Amino acid sequence: MPERLLILNPGSTSTKAAVYDGTRPLFSRSIPHSNQDLAPFPTLNDQLDYRVALVRGLLAQERVDLSTLTAVVGRGGILPNIVAGGYQVNDALVDCLLHYPVFEHASNLGGVMALAFARPLGIPAYIYDAVTSDELLPEARITGFKGVTRTSFCHVLNARATAHKYAESRGLAYKDMNLVVAHLGGGISISAHSHGRIIDSVSDDAGPFSPDRSGSTNTLYVVDLCYSGKYTKAEMLKKLRGEGGMSALLGTHDCREIERRIQAGDERAALVYKAQALQIAKGVGTLLGCFTELIDAVILTGGLAYSKMLTNMVIGYLHNLARVVVIPGENEMEALALGGLRLLRGEEPVHTFAPACDLSVIP
Repeated sequence: MPERLLILNPGSTSTKAAVYDGTRPLFSRSIPHSNQDLAPFPTLNDQLDYRVALVRGLLAQERVDLSTLTAVVGRGGILPNIVAGGYQVNDALVDCLLHYPVFEHASNLGGVMALAFARPLGIPAYIYDAVTSDELLPEARITGFKGVTRTSFCHVLNARATAHKYAESRGLAYKDMNLVVAHLGGGISISAHSHGRIIDSVSDDAGPFSPDRSGSTNTLYVVDLCYSGKYTKAEMLKKLRGEGGMSALLGTHDCREIERRIQAGDERAALVYKAQALQIAKGVGTLLGCFTELIDAVILTGGLAYSKMLTNMVIGYLHNLARVVVIPGENEMEALALGGLRLLRGEEPVHTFAPACDLSVIP
């Protein structure tokens, strides 16, 4: 059976497109979008036809015969009430992506674009491992703050793709393993994977600080700042995401620059980098307590995992507790393609999106 997949990954400043023949990429390109390019479109949804046309032009340039495609896989959007894995794009899913997402994000166009290509060809369109995929255990949702319930919010796509890759390297299936995956990037999230399910997670605002996010801190300090009169809500949110972490502490979020400073004898940079490693290890340690069975490994992945200085410090904290492996990088296009292949081959179930509530009440 042919297995030729078109992969679509819309982002805020680009649309990435690739064609895979099985596991082999035939090409992968990123189409940039400047502020001027997007200025004519008042809303994100207004960009749909523009982005589809650009991808069609790219496919024509690459001489891709659309009739040879087997399926189209789009980046999963910010959807409510979904689990990890793949969903076939249907009208209900498109309606939710366009009109009732959890919040506006360019990835919401992924499934809609996929259907725009797939429907005329009579082939399936999928989304895979959306960020808001949530499979937390019921007991993991409870907080001590009445009225506040925990939800899962982590780098699902790369975390699960890396877990699959590690399982295959061991000659095992992902569903047969217990793993903790720490995605180390501009934001850091950590997830606990038990037999193919993410049973708990630490989001990028509830765990280690990162290059530009402040991570977890004493909530009393945050309450005091919120009511100090010094900052607006928007400014406080910037302190959490965008202007926190190493950006706030060292004036840069570039770890290569930080490592150069450390090598030049900057003791402050060395202390902050060691603190980040400690917080990553503590975040992993938190999730080690989620399992009733022995875990197989802790995986460090994402762009920051290329830093041997950082990963060696993390391993130094954790090596007596668990096997720690480093699988650096984040290849979203490959992750989407391999996920789509598992759906086509029947190795994973294809979920059907059906709203669990009246979506019109979602703000």
